[in-house]
Amino acid sequence: MALLETHGLTAFYGDFQALFGIDFMLEAGEAIAIIGANGAGKSTFLKSIAGLIAGPPESIMFDGQMIGALPAPAIVKLGISLVPEGRRLFPSLSVEENLLIGAHARTASGHWSLETVLDLFPMLRELRDRPSTTLSGGQQQMVAIGRGLMSNPRVLLCDEISLGLAPIVIKDIYRAVPRIKAGGTSLILVEQDIMQALAVADRVYCFQEGRLSLSGRASELTKEQIHAAYFGS
Repeated sequence: MALLETHGLTAFYGDFQALFGIDFMLEAGEAIAIIGANGAGKSTFLKSIAGLIAGPPESIMFDGQMIGALPAPAIVKLGISLVPEGRRLFPSLSVEENLLIGAHARTASGHWSLETVLDLFPMLRELRDRPSTTLSGGQQQMVAIGRGLMSNPRVLLCDEISLGLAPIVIKDIYRAVPRIKAGGTSLILVEQDIMQALAVADRVYCFQEGRLSLSGRASELTKEQIHAAYFGS
């Protein structure tokens, strides 16, 4: 049984349909990349899994349980955590306080704690008492990822974690992915940096205009296949 699955998943913003029948599967221990152009439905897909957009209960299955209609707080308690696009840290709180906020939804013990998160991102240890607003974009992204891990999720959803960051910073952040997997957390990475996504993902799903246009093992997909699925040509 897959850890997380979607079956014919649709999503709407009012009368506008953003997703059309998405079938998806995540195995325990995997990192999956979701790629596609702006407006392809990638972030909507993550929001649906995270409980920010409700759908039919049976459209999303997590560890054999129907969760498609559950609200976000219930999804977090089950073991799915979202690292949102734009980081969205609490500006009035310090780095450490932002991290600890993530532990409030924790319902089970696990690998991730304040100490293991600081070990994952050592730079944050010396910045732990600083206001989050004084950090660089890359440092803020590390805090956002750490905050997501503090609930000890079985699945971490990461929405555009490289957006707006310098290439060297992106490499530092993505170096953490194998260690996150080793800590018992599977990942779904929405990413526009295709090469970076392919470098860390076990499998890839490509979205185009709310539909699935390609899926497969990252090591087996050709550049031509990805280009055709991404741009529709």
